[in-house]
Amino acid sequence: MSFIDICLQLLPGMAVTIEIFLITLIFSLPLGMLIAVGRMSKHKIIQYIIRVYIAIMRGTPLMLQLLVIYFGPYYIFGVSIDSSYRQIAVMIAFSLN
Repeated sequence: MSFIDICLQLLPGMAVTIEIFLITLIFSLPLGMLIAVGRMSKHKIIQYIIRVYIAIMRGTPLMLQLLVIYFGPYYIFGVSIDSSYRQIAVMIAFSLN
């Protein structure tokens, strides 16, 4: 195989990676702004909720967050998981992290 053949085989994966990156960016920026506003809030309850969220997100590895978001609906609610949910779970976990 030549270098060009290898690059052509990698192109579909690169497209998926860019798609995940852009969607994660679109959702994580507004969420980050809301968290920043909540962190600076004068209401102690909102500050506490945001601190707990930040502590959980900082204190757990991303792999654990991915597993909880992917398998959580099945084990908690009994919802069946199809193969299309994998990419959605990745985007949710990356956005929340």
